[in-house]
Amino acid sequence: MPSSGLHRAIGMGGDELVRHFLGEVSDGQVEKLKSSHDAIFSTHWPALVAFHGAKDLLIRCSEAGLGVVLASSAKEEELEVLRKVMDADAVISAATSSSDAELGKPAPDIIAAALEAAGVDADHAVFVGDAVWDASASEKLGVPMIGVSSGGTSAGELLEAGAVEVYRDVQALLDSFDASALGQLISRTLRP
Repeated sequence: MPSSGLHRAIGMGGDELVRHFLGEVSDGQVEKLKSSHDAIFSTHWPALVAFHGAKDLLIRCSEAGLGVVLASSAKEEELEVLRKVMDADAVISAATSSSDAELGKPAPDIIAAALEAAGVDADHAVFVGDAVWDASASEKLGVPMIGVSSGGTSAGELLEAGAVEVYRDVQALLDSFDASALGQLISRTLRP
């Protein structure tokens, strides 16, 4: 499989990713592969950095009155590391991990769990992601998805998968906040 095929599968849930490449495998084989992933990936945790503007975007959302929920399909331990890297716990009202969903993306389970954690329906939510699987999962629930192409997935691919708009990166979304689907959500739901 070309590396671009591997890159395009990033964002799927772990079980789905393994089966995407290997076909039908036993649950035991999936668990062995995921354990290997965890051991290798954890060695890179000290080098993780947040996307430029990510913390500021979360702060802006919170200050505008939006609930901020991290909808991650990462394992709980991995999610804790990611939250430390983001350094925005003061404005994060809830977070989901793989333990909150039966199926990983492209199934919408993790987004449904995030909606439940936020106490809102799809009409009162916007999802920000960087993978076609994010767009596919959010579209299944009717949640508008803003794509950022800084994860390596093109704007065209994100739009084709269901994103309502795409920005080159998180900072560009923050710079266009008022005109974005986030700004529209605030106008539609929070302002008289």
